[in-house]
Amino acid sequence: MEATLAMLSANLLAPTILFFILGLVAAISRSDLSMPEGAAKIMSIYLLFAIGFKGGANLISNGITAETLLTIAAGAALSALIPFIAFFLLKLMTKLDDLNAAAVAGHYGSISIVTFVTATSLLELNGVKFEGYMVAVAAVMEVPAILSALWIAGSKGNVAQSKKKLVRDIIGNGSIVLLVGSFAIGMITGESGLQQIDPFIVVPFTGILCLFLLDMGLSAGRSIMENRQYLTAGLFAFGIIMPIIGAVLGYGVGSLIGISAGGVFLLMVLSASASYIAVPAAMKIALPDAKSGIYLTMSLGVTFPFNIAIGLPLYLWLATL
Repeated sequence: MEATLAMLSANLLAPTILFFILGLVAAISRSDLSMPEGAAKIMSIYLLFAIGFKGGANLISNGITAETLLTIAAGAALSALIPFIAFFLLKLMTKLDDLNAAAVAGHYGSISIVTFVTATSLLELNGVKFEGYMVAVAAVMEVPAILSALWIAGSKGNVAQSKKKLVRDIIGNGSIVLLVGSFAIGMITGESGLQQIDPFIVVPFTGILCLFLLDMGLSAGRSIMENRQYLTAGLFAFGIIMPIIGAVLGYGVGSLIGISAGGVFLLMVLSASASYIAVPAAMKIALPDAKSGIYLTMSLGVTFPFNIAIGLPLYLWLATL
């Protein structure tokens, strides 16, 4: 028990998590702390490039196996399934109409790449190994949730945009292009390529992540303050309960497949995430009448802070039992 508490406290006190909390507190207390314009964009490009390249290099070093393909398929299945569970809970716990409930639900099958990057940093901090192909799982889990949300909304007659344009916009999303592209380049160049740029993508990684999470904490706090009129007790409870349900599903699937503890943890994190980049963009196109203040507040203002500050240490503790 003492070892468990020590591990939880150590992860809660990780610099990455504390910098996020600092940004959150600063925004809620209405501090004028801010990051330079454009800095967050540069840091996000760096983080996606680094995690994608390292994942591709690690995958090619270990080889593509049946386990790799099975895990990727399982991730896609989880992404497609979770929005249906989220929609059911939203209708049960809140007074949201079908349109807004479908829009919110789509965010919870998709993934938060920043949460994923923070999770990999936490694994490295604790010396826990994980499968490099989990980056590919993250990329695959972005789209099925959006399609499930549109199916739910379409069954209620709410989809306004052509599916062809929507798919094109999703595939062309900058975050996905950079992540998948870096992953592919990492696979092509392998271990030798990783060694060439190791000082750039390994040593500074955690420091840059700390600054990026400081900015994300500021964004999350401001989202809460600006849209707090939407944040009913039922919605807030959903934003905490749903990631836990997703994490449990990820834990069960990862354990059945037999991947490492680090891999199980990352699948839990991906299943517990709520997108606040790709899915909001998709919802604005396909469901323009849905209230962005609701789904952005839920994903960025409630679930993202919960996962970063509380969820990650808990998921890691469970995965490494």
